[in-house]
Amino acid sequence: MRKIINKKMYNTETAKRIASCNNGLGYNDINYFSERLYRKKNREFFLYGEGGPATKYSECIGQNSWSSGCDIIPLTLDEAKEWAEEHMSADYFVEVFGEVEE
Repeated sequence: MRKIINKKMYNTETAKRIASCNNGLGYNDINYFSERLYRKKNREFFLYGEGGPATKYSECIGQNSWSSGCDIIPLTLDEAKEWAEEHMSADYFVEVFGEVEE
């Protein structure tokens, strides 16, 4: 997926996928969602997320009608670290972001 946000290109095909997570539900479940953390060549981070009609990634397709959807969300370094703390192992976090305080 490619998307331009604030005059910057975000492209899942050219960025490096760092990590991913999902809620374990089947793709056809209305509550299904998955997110993937990407890092661009310029070291900016973004999330690509997709989900069912009952998730934050849903798309309105009419009055009171929702469908599955997807989106790209740019992240600051701190936001990327916050996401990673929840979804990556400590060792992998350090590999991607560097050492942290003890």
